[in-house]
Amino acid sequence: MARRGAGPPASGIDARQLREVPTFRDYTAPLLDALRSLPDGEKAILVGHSLGGLNVALAFPEKVAAAVFLCAYMPDCTSTPGSVLVEGKRNRGQSQLDNEMKPQDAEGKLPASFMFGPQVIEQNLYQVCSKQDITLAKSVMRVGSMFLEDLQVMEPFSKDRYGSVHKVYIIGNQDRALPEEFQRWMVSNNPVDEVKEIDGADHMAMLSTPDEVVQCIVDITEK
Repeated sequence: MARRGAGPPASGIDARQLREVPTFRDYTAPLLDALRSLPDGEKAILVGHSLGGLNVALAFPEKVAAAVFLCAYMPDCTSTPGSVLVEGKRNRGQSQLDNEMKPQDAEGKLPASFMFGPQVIEQNLYQVCSKQDITLAKSVMRVGSMFLEDLQVMEPFSKDRYGSVHKVYIIGNQDRALPEEFQRWMVSNNPVDEVKEIDGADHMAMLSTPDEVVQCIVDITEK
């Protein structure tokens, strides 16, 4: 059965503000709640995009038929979850241009906020997408967070749980936010059951190459 899960808090149409979501687990709560609500014996195929790969890694393995990482950060089972974000920053081929990261509070108790800048949206995220998609993205973009502070102090994901899940990685070979070389590094660092590649997909593959993304997920579902 196809299901559409709730989006993360302080994102999209969710009215909460970022300071109401102090930890990455809080940010993942709607996904975990959706999995808890599944009837006994039913499993989900989770698709994580970008930072969403880390949300998928937190999921309950007994409820997951497959974890699909679409142009996504994919952690391993030996390092803190935040390590893959640090490695991504080190390997990123493009500058941060007009992105903005700043503290939310003077005490540093809340995760730093993060906002994509218009130049990054056009040049590094949506560069293959239509002008209409770029305009819409700019109009609905909200302040978020990478939750790096929280992810850096979390224990590594366990081999018994996260490590036991069937994993598929979908590479977008025109991705400038997570360049192809970095995506392939993550796969070599944490081998998966299957690797798929979408030619011509930028970071927002579900908009730049929607038919190809759908076909990949259908193929995975049929298996």
